[in-house]
Amino acid sequence: MPVSDLFERVRALYPDRPLRTLWRSAGYKLRPPRPVAFVPQIDSRVRARLAEGCDRPEQVAELLCELRPGPIPTVVLGGFVPDATEAVYILRGMFLRHGSVYYFNYPHDGFSAPLLFAQLEDLLEELSVRYGTPPIVMGISFGCGLLLEWLRRARRRDRPARLRGIVLVSPVTCTADVLERGIDKPGTMLGRALAPFLAASGGAPEEAQVDRSRKLLLRMFEAGVQGRNAARVLLTRGELLLLRHRVMRTVGAITARGATERIRAFAAMEPPTGWFTLATAPLCEAPVLVLFAEKESSVLSKSAPSARLQEVAGELFPSAQVRVVSARVGGPVQHASLVFHAFHFSPPLSRFYRRLRKHVALEQGGLAVRWGRAGMRRMGVV
Repeated sequence: MPVSDLFERVRALYPDRPLRTLWRSAGYKLRPPRPVAFVPQIDSRVRARLAEGCDRPEQVAELLCELRPGPIPTVVLGGFVPDATEAVYILRGMFLRHGSVYYFNYPHDGFSAPLLFAQLEDLLEELSVRYGTPPIVMGISFGCGLLLEWLRRARRRDRPARLRGIVLVSPVTCTADVLERGIDKPGTMLGRALAPFLAASGGAPEEAQVDRSRKLLLRMFEAGVQGRNAARVLLTRGELLLLRHRVMRTVGAITARGATERIRAFAAMEPPTGWFTLATAPLCEAPVLVLFAEKESSVLSKSAPSARLQEVAGELFPSAQVRVVSARVGGPVQHASLVFHAFHFSPPLSRFYRRLRKHVALEQGGLAVRWGRAGMRRMGVV
């Protein structure tokens, strides 16, 4: 067994080591997470949709990035809460060791899935040109649903996406994942948060219902904390306060119209059981890693169609790996808990990235590209 893999296994067994958190937080003090606005050079698809009047400017997602040396960029599509920039706060260091990271933070006062897909296609084209290789795209919870919907539409147009890799963390792909048919009261926290928006016909729900949903979304974010001590082990007090402030700010900033449009886009997604057929396979030829948390039941319904990904991922993606992320010590790993269970998600992600990086080196003649700042400047990355 390689030493690196052995180290990852030891870290998975003993994730709550204060020394590791101290090492990470010290590094963040020297080079703190500072995603900056990314202004794309390629935006023809987005401009076309806006020019046609299909979408409004306030429905454009915010694009941010952190530039680092490395041959493989990563694009992150977050879930309902928190924003992509906060969702991978702890894991970002691992991604940045392999290349730059680009974040989609969804708009507060609107949402359009077709417009977001246009942004994604423009960004993928630009990154493929800049880096000489397609990026890895990572979806988290609702972000997985968006990513799979985009892949399905591309496949139906007979224009399969060209990506370096795909990561799906705790997929949520349709309303049936969170709302049981024939049951008046949703059994999951996410279902209770979304129900008022799905029930409102034609317009947005009342402000009291919106506020109740905001509180439920905040509780979802904090559900990953297994007690106050666990949070202190994973995050410094300052980091925990900062993340909570950012999540509260984001949830509070989402308007009733923005939430309604986002959730109706979610409701419009086809249930996976409707397109898990050989006619749509493969959705993409890229390697795929699907990660389920051991306690998805806190968010997913008992008959969630997305759970079928564990069975059919191999048919949809030629080289798919499906893993259930669990904790041998402490409380169970929660749905998409990449902050409070980052050290449990890290080992499979690290192995996946190392494997893809080796493939890039082989494609480049067995020689690693020198990705210093001079090299990045020549490539137009900085």
